[in-house]
Amino acid sequence: MENKVVAIIQARMSSSRLPGKVLKKVHDRTLIEILIQRLLLSKRIDNLITAITSSASDDILAMHLDEKGFQYFRGNEQNVLDRYYKAAIQTNASTIVRITGDCPLIDPNVVDNTIKKFFEKKVDYCSNNNPPTFPDGLDVEVFSFNALKKAHEEAVDLHDLEHVTPYIIGNSNFKKFNYKNKNDLSSERWTVDDANDLVVIENIINNFFPNLEFSLNQILKFKNRNPELFIINNQNKRNEGSLLGSGQKLYMRAKNIIPGGTMLFSKRPELFLPKLWPSYYSKSDGCNVWDLDNNKFTDMSFMGIGTNILGYNHPEVDNAVKEVVSMGNMTTLNCPEEVYLAEKLIELHPWAGMVRFSRSGGEANKIAIRIARSVTGKSKVAFCGYHGWHDWYLSANLGNKSGLNGHLMSGLSTKGIPKWFKGKTIPFPYNDFDYLERLAKIKDLGIIIMEVSRSVPPKEGYLERIREIADKNNIILIFDECTSGFRETFGGLHKKYKIEPDMAMFGKALGNGFAINAVIGKKDYFSNAEETFISSVFWTERIGSVAGLKTVEIMEKEKSWHYITKMGLKVRSKWYSLASKYGLKLNVSGLPSLSSFSINSKNWIKYKTYITQEMLKNNFLASNTIYISTAHKNENINEYFYHLDRIFSKIKEFEDKKDIDDFLDTSVCHDHFRRLN
Repeated sequence: MENKVVAIIQARMSSSRLPGKVLKKVHDRTLIEILIQRLLLSKRIDNLITAITSSASDDILAMHLDEKGFQYFRGNEQNVLDRYYKAAIQTNASTIVRITGDCPLIDPNVVDNTIKKFFEKKVDYCSNNNPPTFPDGLDVEVFSFNALKKAHEEAVDLHDLEHVTPYIIGNSNFKKFNYKNKNDLSSERWTVDDANDLVVIENIINNFFPNLEFSLNQILKFKNRNPELFIINNQNKRNEGSLLGSGQKLYMRAKNIIPGGTMLFSKRPELFLPKLWPSYYSKSDGCNVWDLDNNKFTDMSFMGIGTNILGYNHPEVDNAVKEVVSMGNMTTLNCPEEVYLAEKLIELHPWAGMVRFSRSGGEANKIAIRIARSVTGKSKVAFCGYHGWHDWYLSANLGNKSGLNGHLMSGLSTKGIPKWFKGKTIPFPYNDFDYLERLAKIKDLGIIIMEVSRSVPPKEGYLERIREIADKNNIILIFDECTSGFRETFGGLHKKYKIEPDMAMFGKALGNGFAINAVIGKKDYFSNAEETFISSVFWTERIGSVAGLKTVEIMEKEKSWHYITKMGLKVRSKWYSLASKYGLKLNVSGLPSLSSFSINSKNWIKYKTYITQEMLKNNFLASNTIYISTAHKNENINEYFYHLDRIFSKIKEFEDKKDIDDFLDTSVCHDHFRRLN
């Protein structure tokens, strides 16, 4: 047939943000069924075919199309251009109408008018979205088979292959026309990319059902009467999917099923670069991380939130783990390695006599507090620093919402914390001994738990005086070294200051990325642990202990704490030099190997976002904090500062005369805990 017009719908089950969306049902109809039924109302389409993938995940979609008697073609999952080309050949198409499976409310009149313009203007390509004036979800592209064939023969860019028409749109040899609506409705969103979009689509269909032949104008009238039913997806941007990487799409999907989107608050993308942070990794090695799209980044940021002191995928540690996994990780019996690791930690800290293992720092803190309370019989705890998510810690914000603000993280909610915890956990400021001494006199404290050092070092005599006040008042002193351990000494940071606590915790660096945390303490105190129930199945698995033993062995052999301290001091010095070069006032804090900086400016959070944004463009995961590992080499640091130099020069311009808002590609990063919608 001359000028045979074929509509090709691209659809798949493995959508990144809303998997299986084309088979989501409204009443008894799937979205793909609704889309096809509406498209069949077109007067200018001669044939219709759905182009799905040959992946096994689309088998269920193929079965559904078969059951409904709809024609389909199966082809390459990633190369959608090839899928379209072969579907066009199968249907003998001379003119192709491209429709995507996320547009169930496609208007057949809009489709027909776009086809009409294609023939009237005698072009190779006609669309209604370059630029858009119709609602998102009513996008139509019409192009000749010859244009499709040329794109198939010549396009090589992955973006062109995945999105079918960019090669045609960007090629000046093709004649093109954009069909505009008389009123700009481009801000309307009636497509399905995520769960919020689906709610809006359901609201629209539910209003008209069982009639599925409603028009664009009828939807607008419905919205005018019920605007509240269209609000939920207002934050979604048009064609956002084509601009997002696989990790960013997966994070949008995660937020629908995982509270906050991630298991660890510190890994939320909003803390780095909202909507643009890669979010997920596929592999790692040394100080390099690959995202889900195989982009390689140098990690000059948190290195697994401080867990990988020897770098990612360390061959000796990982091989030790692989070897024991091959022999079995968990049985009815106990693994011997937990005994060997406990002995090693006591060897490094002779003041301690017993060890308890857990798999997270929060658990380790909870164990230490339980044991200490069982010894003293007192419930009140004075603390300084960050100690996890458990009730005893968060209760500091009961009655005082800012109680924890000076201890790493502000804005932490007390929802779910029993009110009777109020007054049991009392914060004190670091390096203010007099404040703590007053607490000890009036609060009947049983426990002091603190980080030896985080942002600043202890004042002369500060730790010694805390040890004295603990002894004088029969208070158990606990050092939380989950972060600081093995960073400046071979063991706890308290060894540097020659102050022995009653208990200490180690984590993060101890297993080089494998889950292992330790609570060590004086033997007479720990004997009480046998009288209070502290137990968990997976504290007995083998991987953590094996990883811990091998990591400690390598750290001892390589003197890793010396290396990371030296490299950290080098980074700090270069930060200061760069700030001086551009006249910026810089504040630097933290242990040398865990250093952070901030620029003294009212626009600091915007600058932090800009730094992350620009470093990411240069394939660095970087913000204002660097956790140094032994995998970081001089060339990594030199390349990091090469890019940071240009960024600081721009920040100087922003400080002097420019508005940084024009240079940010996304919203500013979060600087405290907040609920994510």
